[in-house]
Amino acid sequence: MKAQRLRVTFSRGDEMKYITHLDMMRFWERALRRANVPMSYTEGFSPHAQIALAAPLPVGTTSDAELMDVFLAESMMPRAFTDAVTPQLPPAVRIASVLEVGVALPSLQADIRFAAYDVDLPTTSIADAATAVEAFLARDSVPWEHRRDEEVRQYDIRPQVQDLEAAALGDGARLQMVLKNDNSGSGRPEQVVAALGLPAPPRIHRTRLLLAGTSPSREALRRRGKYDT
Repeated sequence: MKAQRLRVTFSRGDEMKYITHLDMMRFWERALRRANVPMSYTEGFSPHAQIALAAPLPVGTTSDAELMDVFLAESMMPRAFTDAVTPQLPPAVRIASVLEVGVALPSLQADIRFAAYDVDLPTTSIADAATAVEAFLARDSVPWEHRRDEEVRQYDIRPQVQDLEAAALGDGARLQMVLKNDNSGSGRPEQVVAALGLPAPPRIHRTRLLLAGTSPSREALRRRGKYDT
């Protein structure tokens, strides 16, 4: 029985960036059990905790913006949830906020529309990055080929990029991008960098997940504190 639904925003640091989505689900279930959180469980032969992580984080990526819904069998104050769970977490995982949301709302994954990333390019000059971004945004179509094992997929990567800007980062550059992330497809930062003709980035950091009804424009994100002015 679901008595309450809590939406948790948490960060993942360097020590957790190579954990797969499935392993992250297992990690949270163990942590919540150790914290004695009254989770709701599925019925059947092999019941499991009713938790949902949104928008799987690409392996090797860090984040300040991961979202998780936890369904509880008994109501619990968000502050009490944070206080109980935090001691069970490693330093690389930090709870930023916990909010109660409606049990009957759409699934978290179905509500995600875009993801914002900071992509660091320390060996690329801001001039080269800005030129590549300008050329990319001016195109109506950017054909892309993705190979995975024996499978080859061909598609247009341009519609996946909602917003893209180059900013200075010391002697290098940082790409600030907002990519499509919904049930029809998800943009991948490393593929956008490759499509720009720039070297593979040593650091990709997810800064925000945007739900339905949230403006994905850079100006709106700046007003909310996403980008420095």
